[in-house]
Formats: sequence, C-alpha cells, structure tokens
Amino acid sequence: MKELKFSEIVRLNNELKNTSNAYSIAILSNITVHQINPILEYALKSENIDAKCTIGDYDNIVQDSKTFSDRKLVVIFWELANLIDGFQYISNDLSSLETEQYLTRFKSEIDFVFKNLSTTSLVILNKFSTLIFNHHFSGRNNFDQLCQELNNYILKNAPANVEIVEIDRVIASVSIDKSVNFRDFYSSKNLYSIDFLKSYVGFITPIVRSVCGLSKKALILDCDNTLWNGVIGEDGMDGIIMSPSKPKGVVFREVQNIVKHLSKKGILIGLNSKNNIEDVEEVIINHPDFWLSNEQIVIKKVNWKNKAENLNEIAKELNIGIDSLVFIDDSDFEINLINEYVPEVYTIQVPKNIYTYPDMIRSKLSLFFNRGISEEDVKRVRMYKEQSERESIKSGFENMEEYLRSLQLEMTILIDEQELVPRIAQLTQKTNQFNLTTKRYTESDISNFLKSNNHSVYAFQACDKFGDFGTTGVSILEIDGDKARIDTFLMSCRILGRKIEYRFLEEIFRDLKNLNISQVEASYLSTAKNVQTKDFFESAKFNLIKENESEKQYLLNLDLIQQGEFDFIKVKNGK
Repeated sequence: MKELKFSEIVRLNNELKNTSNAYSIAILSNITVHQINPILEYALKSENIDAKCTIGDYDNIVQDSKTFSDRKLVVIFWELANLIDGFQYISNDLSSLETEQYLTRFKSEIDFVFKNLSTTSLVILNKFSTLIFNHHFSGRNNFDQLCQELNNYILKNAPANVEIVEIDRVIASVSIDKSVNFRDFYSSKNLYSIDFLKSYVGFITPIVRSVCGLSKKALILDCDNTLWNGVIGEDGMDGIIMSPSKPKGVVFREVQNIVKHLSKKGILIGLNSKNNIEDVEEVIINHPDFWLSNEQIVIKKVNWKNKAENLNEIAKELNIGIDSLVFIDDSDFEINLINEYVPEVYTIQVPKNIYTYPDMIRSKLSLFFNRGISEEDVKRVRMYKEQSERESIKSGFENMEEYLRSLQLEMTILIDEQELVPRIAQLTQKTNQFNLTTKRYTESDISNFLKSNNHSVYAFQACDKFGDFGTTGVSILEIDGDKARIDTFLMSCRILGRKIEYRFLEEIFRDLKNLNISQVEASYLSTAKNVQTKDFFESAKFNLIKENESEKQYLLNLDLIQQGEFDFIKVKNGK
C-alpha cells in the first residue's frame, strides 16, 4: 500500500463494498485525520477484514467515546500539541500551578474516555509525542515533561482492552519531514501527511488482524543459505558458516536468535529443506554454532520432495490452516513455486544483500503479532512434542476407543472464571477449524459476559498421561428464562479426535439442567475453515430446524438427552 497514491487507495476501497456484517470502527481525534478513513478500510479489507470506519466530531473525543462505545474498534488520535491551541509553545510558559491544573484536567479526560470505552472490544490509543516539535535540540522542556507524565499515566491506567501505539516509531519509519505538513496544520489542524497515515495504519493493522484470528501461527524455514551460509551436502559441517565471530556468520546467528525468540512465544518452528535428513540432524545436534535445538523445531520435512507438497503436509500434521504458515527460502525458484501452487502461504525470500537479512525478518514479525502471551503459548512446542508421542502408540491398539481409554484423559470444567479471560479471548481469536460460530471476542468482551446476568462462560482444561493441554475449549451461552442459546462452542486443534467435545457438552447440559433449563438453541455458521464441524450438532443429538447455505439452526430438548457414553474421560470441577 505504501506505493499507492491516496486517490488510488480511495478508488480501490470504494470498489470493495461493505457487507451488512462489517467490522465497525470509530476514529476519534482532536486534529484533522479524515484521510485515514479510506486508508484503514482498504488496508483491513486487503486482509479479509470487512472494515467500515466512521470519523467522530472534531476535537470531541470525550463525548464521542460514549457515542461510539458500541463499535468493535475505537481508534483515538489524541495530539498533544492540540490539547489546547498552541500547546506546543504555551506549555513552556506555564507556572508550576498551571502545569498541575492542566495535568489534572487532561488526566480526568483520559479517565472519562477509559470509563466510556470500558465495554468496547478493542481500543487503540497513541502515546503522546513531542518529537515533531522538539527534535531540533537535545534538552528537555516543560512540553516534554508534560508528555512524559501523561504517557506514564496512560500506561499505568489503561484497561486491558486498550492497545498503546508508540507514535514515535511511526514517525521514525517515515521520517519527521515526510510525516508532517505544517502549512495544513496551521491552516486547518491537519498535521499528519498521507505517508504518515499509511505507515500508522501499517502499525495498527496487525493488532486488528490478531483479534480477528488472522495472525500467523508457524514459521517454516529452508536450511542451506537460510539458517546458515553454505550448503551442508557439499560444504560439510566445517564448511557452513553461522559463527558470530565471522561477518557472514553473525547474520545467520542473529536470524536464528529471532527464530528462537518466536518459538518461546508459541510460534511453531519447522524445516522444509531439500537435503539428507542425517546431514541436517547432525548440524542441529552437533554443530557448535547452531543456535536452535530439536526442542524448538516442531516439525521437519527434510527430503527431496516438492516443497509445496511438504508445506501442505506440514499444515495437515500441525492441524492448522495452510494460510497460517510463513515460509523463508533463499531460492527464487522455490519462492516462485510456493507462490504459484500454495499462494495462501506467506513467503519471504532471503535478500541478496545478506546484511539486510535480520532487519528484514524483524520487519515481518508483525505477521505473528499476538496481544497477549498465554501459558499455553509458552508450552505450545512441548505440547506438539507430546502429541508426537501419542501418535506413535496409536497403531498398537485394535480400535480407537481402546486407544482413547489408554490415554487416561482428564478434563477440568471451569465456569465464569475471571483468571481465564485472556486465554478465552485468545481462543476465540485464534481458533478456526473446530469453531461452530467463529465469533471473535476480546478480553473486554469476555469480561462483559462474565459480568452479565444472562450469560455463562464455560471452559475446560485437559490432560492425559503424556502431558497437559492447558485451557483448550470454550463455550459461551446466553440464558433466557428456561432456554439457553450456544453463542460460541470451540476447541483448540490440539485436542481434536478424542471425543472430548462431547464430554464437554455433557457437562454443560448437566449444569443447565441444574439451572432448570429445558431447551438449548445452537447454530453452525459456515466459514472456509470450519467445514469439519458442519454436522457436529447433529452428531450431538440436536434437531436441525432450519438451514441455508451459510447457517444451520438447531434445537435440543434436554429432557431427552442420555449421558454416560463418554465416561472414559474423567471430569472434575474447577475452583
């Protein structure tokens, strides 16, 4: 989008019409930023997020924060220099008392905005900045001190639904000169340039992509001239270079370190390389300069097969969508092959100027952006290793039920558990395959469900004799008299194939009966990724009452449900 002119963005955005179920966004500002509307809409539509933006009234942030609190996303563009007219120079003439009075006023306005938006799914707020006006000198003035105190206040008091953007980084990515238009600022309060707004949208798009379940989940890498310099099959162990003491080696060491850091954050790391597996394993285990280990590498397709075929197999074995993969390779041929045969995979080619390689990788880290790192994220690599152990013993059993009983499955049911809010929100944002309605919720949304008198939020944690899966299932129900409606029913792909979804439903039904609920309504909303769940409610004895191409509606009479079929899964109630 950086190469597109503003007029082209407007035209392309207008060609992408909104649907009735658009992702609603309000932009609140105390300066003129109306040109951000088509830029943000087009950027999100290009990511398959059907965005519809509305600009609030000029310099009316506090009041508009109440008016637009029902939007899915509220973006607040609060410009420090325009908190009052000429604040960038007036602030330096203020007395200590006047400074405190202004700080008290501004903090009060921030509090009002946070309160008004407490039920909004997601709020993006920029840090205040003095960079544009004060970059000419190294000293600090009162304008800087006010900025720092307000930023500290925001960071200390921002609720969980608020994401803070470092506005100085956006300016740095464009340059100060190209970020601002002082002529328009002094004539119409239009401070920021189109180039700045495009860069700003680039900074916030990964945040929106994350809450909409579109963040990438796995990084797959070639080996030769991608993880090290040289070709292991030709140069041997002594000939490949990745030592930090060598000019070329230090580049690959830094790349390996970035990859290792992603693994620690729960991103799945894999190899897809045309090589002999024995050669690559020797590098991983014995090369003194190789910075990754088999503990971080979840899957390997090291063979002489087509790399596009390997990527399809990787997605299948990891049980994630092919569009969740990012692939890095140094070869023009291989990158073009992937782009042609599996265009859903995001490809990155190792640059010819190898010294730019680490920075290029860092520029792509937003693809994996996740608003919060859960305990399950940290344990994800180990969990996939445990899954390999489960698969390795499956062939030794005569039937699936015998195998499932051997796993010694246990699940813990938790209801309206406040401590699980971040993880539950994350599951709604990231789960695509076993997700009956694919509704995305933020932590703020889940907290609101917990506070509601007519909603119940069920979750389960599971484990077996090989290890702990963590919190991997969620169901959100709306209660209305003696009826309940299943708003959300989902499970992580890690737990599929164990009948645990049916045991989860049994426990939910048991609880609903105790609440004198007699009927349960449910829906299946079709997406490109949840086809495997299209008949789930039928298999769970729900009656299909209405159906069209995109939706199925169901009704279940709880009095007719018999339980006990899945008693091989032990259940206990949480705290």
